[in-house]
Amino acid sequence: MIYKYCVAENWGKGFIEVGESTNINFLGLPGNVWRIPANNKNANLWVAKVAGIFKTKEEAQAIVNAEILKDQINWDSLSNEEKINNPRPINIILE
Repeated sequence: MIYKYCVAENWGKGFIEVGESTNINFLGLPGNVWRIPANNKNANLWVAKVAGIFKTKEEAQAIVNAEILKDQINWDSLSNEEKINNPRPINIILE
């Protein structure tokens, strides 16, 4: 499948409605990045509804990388006890 990416802040209830989740294969990523199917009318309508901003794959990857790096730095500063049940954030490569 071919995907496109947008940035939109999740405000909670109503951000993704039941009908939308049925018609759109969402994937939420760090940094408020959302992967949605390309060439999907419902996905385009959803992006407009949530005032999303389309990003190229490269732009989206940079946002995700920055957020994960920040989380990894925070994890590295945890005590060994805190790390036991809290795995280190892993890098994500966008499709």
